[in-house]
Amino acid sequence: MAKVKMTKKSLKIDMAAMCDVSFLLLTFFVMTSTARLPEPVEVNTPASTVQIKLPDTGIATITVADERAYFGAVGQDTRVLMLEKMGSRYGLTFSEQEKQRFSLIESFGVDISELRGLIALDGADRMKPGVQKGIVLDSTSTQLADWIKSAREANAQLLAEKDVPKKERRDLDIAIKGDADEDYPTIKKVIDILQKEGKNNFFLVTGLRGEDF
Repeated sequence: MAKVKMTKKSLKIDMAAMCDVSFLLLTFFVMTSTARLPEPVEVNTPASTVQIKLPDTGIATITVADERAYFGAVGQDTRVLMLEKMGSRYGLTFSEQEKQRFSLIESFGVDISELRGLIALDGADRMKPGVQKGIVLDSTSTQLADWIKSAREANAQLLAEKDVPKKERRDLDIAIKGDADEDYPTIKKVIDILQKEGKNNFFLVTGLRGEDF
């Protein structure tokens, strides 16, 4: 009996649709993702299982490393008003150009007397090691407390200018981002400053434990 000969057919898969979907997904992630901006100091946050997302607006972050603090507030309008209020407190006047440049600085850590020099630097130069030595945390300096106070006042003023109803106005949230190797007394100094300013609720920034990824 003769064997039946099977006709071999070439299989061709059209990948055009797959490529279109891949590019659409890539475009989506590029457009919706947030780039991690450089910070004046790198910290390794302690591990935790808590997965609470920080607010996108109305928040300021205090980064603590090497017994110094670095401060940053979200929102360009908030930063400009905050700078103006700090200028009034310390008898300093900033030009419109300096205010605009400062509004682009996410986080900083210098003495108020060195702030104008920091603003004048390019972004890459600001992040060079040793340029920002942090805000002193001791009993002789109230600068961190004044930055916190100025940021809260700026946030409240902006909410009022936007005609947000009083019952819906939220005080500026504060997040503490401390290095895992930082001594607890340094973190406690920051907490004490917040409590003296009447800010008893705040976030602690942590990273996920390796096994929780």
